[in-house]
Amino acid sequence: MAALPLRDDFDAERCRAAARRSKDGAQTRRLLSIAAIYEGSSRAEAARLGGVTAQIVRDWVERFNREGPEGLVDRKAPGKAPLLGPDHLAALARRVDEGPIPSVHGVVRWRIVDLAQWLYEEFRIAASEDTVSRALRKMGYRKLSARPRHHAQDTHTIEDFKKGFPARLDEIAAHQSLAPDDIEVWFADEARIGQKNKITRRWAKRGTRPSAPHDQRTASTYIFGAICPQEGKGAALVLPRCDTKAMNLHLVEIAAAVAPGKHAILILDQAGWHMAKGLEIPQNITLLPLPPKSPELNPVENLWQFMRDNLLSNRVFASYDQLLDLCCQAWNAIIDQPWRIMAIGLRDWAHRF
Repeated sequence: MAALPLRDDFDAERCRAAARRSKDGAQTRRLLSIAAIYEGSSRAEAARLGGVTAQIVRDWVERFNREGPEGLVDRKAPGKAPLLGPDHLAALARRVDEGPIPSVHGVVRWRIVDLAQWLYEEFRIAASEDTVSRALRKMGYRKLSARPRHHAQDTHTIEDFKKGFPARLDEIAAHQSLAPDDIEVWFADEARIGQKNKITRRWAKRGTRPSAPHDQRTASTYIFGAICPQEGKGAALVLPRCDTKAMNLHLVEIAAAVAPGKHAILILDQAGWHMAKGLEIPQNITLLPLPPKSPELNPVENLWQFMRDNLLSNRVFASYDQLLDLCCQAWNAIIDQPWRIMAIGLRDWAHRF
């Protein structure tokens, strides 16, 4: 087999200089072997210098001619091509987002086995359930509990609210003679705690059904909570009922948490005590009601779910005082984790427009 000529834009001196700069031992050894060839050594001598066969030296020369010194660095083998390509993954994501039509597909939610069957019917790809599950998780999908959606919800109104939020923020800032950066975006909501306290999912062996404490009594209280996700802070009160008087107390608490010299836009739903004529709204707060029947726009709803799942469920309250204490402990645990408030509360439409 005829020897391959080396590329003519390199020489022995440049190869040795590259070998001195290299931090990869294998690349250094290969560059020195090729430098020897440039100096007139035979391929067999270069092979002895590199401690390999002449055929391997030939492979080095081919890589060097194509890519220069970088071609002599060991690279990770590409491995087997993934079963699901970009087009398959995009189609799978659309399938999950659209959800099933019960009358057509016979199920009310997609299971992994349903999606694997669909991939076979659509693309003739026999993907295992594990493969489909890994693909979904890699794309950011998780099996999450769904919240009820009102049948009369107007999606166009919700989208208009989100799109118009930056303009509304600028309008409020101008009215308060402030720069937009001096506006804090807050969200507020209430959660009823107690009243047949909930139980949550927990780890257990397959085929079993674990038990958890479930308080069947109806004593309850309310957490009035508000968060400013961009700053990772919040303000709350635990109160016995939801009414205008309680809301006024909560507004005072929020106003005290707003940074000096700044103004808060407080986003909340249209509950009666949020819109009551008797509200005493502090000067550093402007109320901004959400569209009707759109609680998913309020991240405090997600905060309540986190607190129930991790701090307040699976309990039997010994007394009403203990119920109050545990509500306060749960809220203070959240306040001590500003990153948690940010992770749960930040929304693209409200903070990254």
